[in-house]
Amino acid sequence: MFNENLLYKRNLNETIDRLNDFYSGKRREKIYAQMRVPSSTLFHYYTQHSPGETAYPNPHERIVFWDQLLAERQDIEDDSMPCCYLSEFDQGIYAGLLGAEIRFLQNADGGWISSMAKPFIDDLELFVQNLPHSTVQYFNRENHWYKTYLNQLQIFRHGSAGKFGVSNFILIDSFNLLIELRGGTNAYQDAFDHPDAVRGIIDFSLNLNIWVQETFFKEIGLFWGGTFSHFGQWVKGKIVSESVDPFHLTSVSYFDQWGKEPVARILSHFDGGFIHLHSNGRHLLKSVASIPKIKGIYLLDEPGYPPAIEDLAKLDQMRGSVPLIINVSYPTFAEYLKKHQFITNVFFLHS
Repeated sequence: MFNENLLYKRNLNETIDRLNDFYSGKRREKIYAQMRVPSSTLFHYYTQHSPGETAYPNPHERIVFWDQLLAERQDIEDDSMPCCYLSEFDQGIYAGLLGAEIRFLQNADGGWISSMAKPFIDDLELFVQNLPHSTVQYFNRENHWYKTYLNQLQIFRHGSAGKFGVSNFILIDSFNLLIELRGGTNAYQDAFDHPDAVRGIIDFSLNLNIWVQETFFKEIGLFWGGTFSHFGQWVKGKIVSESVDPFHLTSVSYFDQWGKEPVARILSHFDGGFIHLHSNGRHLLKSVASIPKIKGIYLLDEPGYPPAIEDLAKLDQMRGSVPLIINVSYPTFAEYLKKHQFITNVFFLHS
């Protein structure tokens, strides 16, 4: 039995039990949800920051922001788990470790500062040829961004202790890293023109991502034997957050050819993982759900596509037994609840 507590989670034991039930599929008659409430912290942040490109922020200021934001939710007894997110390293850290220029973007409405990398590899085949046989030799712990990453992990660990968790953050492996290094158009063309070099990048990216994520787990550790997730809340084991975004623009067969096996490989290294699918990637759901050790799939809602809850009957047939996580407005949630129209084994995030 664990005795760790969180100041900002009153019903911690009950929530851990319910999340264990949700991810194991044992109590499918239950409804699981995260409730959203108005936030003075987010409103203040929005009024003080302009959207657009920005510099890497002060990590001490960032953990204060998360502390204030999550403190507002401490009396809510829903199925959520309070945790901060390393948005600054979603997703530029990976290419930054290889020498790319990282650019940061202020998302003032949500309080996030995200990142991406400027493509910098002109000759993919030459880059792959120059990679050492042992990829561990390539990773430099004196790299500026590695030390920055390590410093923020330590600041977040200290600042969150006893109050809230630190969420896992996105993997950038396979085609994701290829796009960071080469740009989107070049990356897709490389798969046709230089397939062996692309496979070399995929293999290299596996080790790079494992290194980054093992650093996370070494510094942050587990809580009650599990991992925090900003959309999956918490699940038992050492769990990562995978992305298949580049394959949203491709057919299922193309994903099966290029994207599926790398996901399976990295999830097999850990205890499993979450995957998110944007609205234009829902056609991949059945294939993604068949990958071993998938813990849950987050279906995002975006303009131009029906909300996931409106397509839930069809999506339910595609996901097998994998838990789904979807957004839903409060009025829609209340309507479905009143009419007993919910499909089970779904976690609802109020948007």
